[in-house]
Amino acid sequence: MKLITLGFVFVLIGILLIMASLLSMVYHAARTGGTEVRGGGIVMIGPIPIIFGTDVGALKAVIILAILLMTIAVILVTITWRIL
Repeated sequence: MKLITLGFVFVLIGILLIMASLLSMVYHAARTGGTEVRGGGIVMIGPIPIIFGTDVGALKAVIILAILLMTIAVILVTITWRIL
C-alpha cells in the first residue's frame, strides 16, 4: 500500500471518528436533557501531548488516548525507518 493511500485512509478514519463522537454527544444530550458539559481534549505536537479537560473523568480518558496515540506514533515511525 502506498504511503499516500495510507495517509488518505487515516484522514478518513479521523473524520469518521469525529462524526461518530458528535452524533454520540447529540444523542446523549437529547436523551438526558441535561445541560451539564464535561469534556477534555488533546493536542498532539509530534509525539508530545498537551492535555486539557474540565473534570477528572474526562482527563483520565484523554490521558489514556494520549498514551495510545504516542504508542501508535512511535510504532509508525519505527516501521517507516525500517522501510527506508
